[in-house]
Amino acid sequence: MADNADTRVARRFHDETSHTPHSVRTSAHTLDWDIKPFPFKVYTDTPAVPLPRSFAPVATDTLRALGAPAAPPAERLTLEDLTALLYFSAGVTKKKTYPGGGEVLFRAAASTGALYQTEAYVAAGAVEGLPAGLYHFCPGDFTLRRLREGDVRAAVAEAAADPALARRAATVILTAICWRNTWKYQARGWRHLYWDSGTMLANLLATATAQGLAPRLYTGFVDAGVHRLLGLDGAREVALELVGLGPAGAPAPAVTIGEIRHAVVPLSSEEVDYPELRRMQEASALADAAAVRAWREAKPPPRRPLGATTPLPPAREEAGRALGETIQHRGSSRRFSHAPIGDVELATALWWATRPVPADVAGGLVDLFLVVNAVEGIEPGAYRYWPGEHALEQVRAGDFRRQAAHLTLEQALGGDAAATVFFLAPLDALLGAYGNRGYRLANLEAGISGGRAYLAAYGQRFGASGLTFYDGEVVRFFAPHSAGLDAIFVTALGRAARAPW
Repeated sequence: MADNADTRVARRFHDETSHTPHSVRTSAHTLDWDIKPFPFKVYTDTPAVPLPRSFAPVATDTLRALGAPAAPPAERLTLEDLTALLYFSAGVTKKKTYPGGGEVLFRAAASTGALYQTEAYVAAGAVEGLPAGLYHFCPGDFTLRRLREGDVRAAVAEAAADPALARRAATVILTAICWRNTWKYQARGWRHLYWDSGTMLANLLATATAQGLAPRLYTGFVDAGVHRLLGLDGAREVALELVGLGPAGAPAPAVTIGEIRHAVVPLSSEEVDYPELRRMQEASALADAAAVRAWREAKPPPRRPLGATTPLPPAREEAGRALGETIQHRGSSRRFSHAPIGDVELATALWWATRPVPADVAGGLVDLFLVVNAVEGIEPGAYRYWPGEHALEQVRAGDFRRQAAHLTLEQALGGDAAATVFFLAPLDALLGAYGNRGYRLANLEAGISGGRAYLAAYGQRFGASGLTFYDGEVVRFFAPHSAGLDAIFVTALGRAARAPW
């Protein structure tokens, strides 16, 4: 097993899973629909707890939920609160039936290819209306299934090397079932695990903030400890992130965690293994609490503009649409018109996409570059956004719709959007600071920022869509401002050709 400090693993994985026009055109991969994975994980030998079908709608304004605490600190965490949180983060929000009878159950947060490989578990200790225990959330039948009886919060705190988690009312643990995504995206799907859990976390953090639950994100933890707690093999399904929730109370007592293995419905009749994906996940694991604490001490590298910057208009503080309504109506735009958005609308999306989130590791690891096509008050061209200054630095002026479409794997969405946002990161510097796990951080932060841009866009009643890209060509397009950076993720913003609401 590779060590987190051997960063050749992440560097090689990124390079070998990068898209080029040649790699895309010569790929022999085809989708085998006979083995497409089942979209829900269903435990078959554990008691189910039906969740309430009515709960508070999360009426806090969308933008306020993305900022500082939007509600007084909650004095308790109830089952109704937890139900709303799970629904607006990972629940099924709409159903679409296609010609021929095919059906897709779309969920609250965006997921690449609508494959929904992110799973949610809850370590509940002080949730009113729910006995202490470890639960799995199944959005398919809207239930919790209990995997362990009793309070396991001390085990979660031990794995996260933070005693505070033993006092929080509950912790949500996100994992990924790799095959559900690699069925389509192969080994590159490892990146998607963090993009997609990031968009889910954008919803979860905003909802919990609106509820006054003071969420805190943990990206550092002892991987093997979390896998043992959840009963996972750490290969087919892997732990991604933890989120502590609710008021702090008395610390949970220490517990002994034995092994568990519960029966589940098979995903498909066969699976394809991608050893390079497993190596990447294993090489970015942390072995013990001391390693977790030391890892958190690293600092991101500073970056500064190369030239002059132009301030953007102040961001809106309210969108005029409640968070629950925004999430209910959110859906990746499949077509953009060429109608412009306003400079205030773009400024608002960029501002709220890049605000810090409460986490165990500082943010600011990913940089935003834009191709502006149709934004009132901003000249078309290529730009870099500086969150601290809330300003744009021009890379070059010009009409780059054609180039933006090409960079986004020759998809029209990238060129039709009012603005296409490319997330780039100083990957080598991050690996030097955080080891291979720095690659997790880069992809996750891009996913969270992209998810927050989704919420800011739909809150203001325009659209968004996540896209894939030609890695090296993105970096070359934004040169020289992109020197030392690697392409991580893309989100397009604009007026939907047909409004999803």
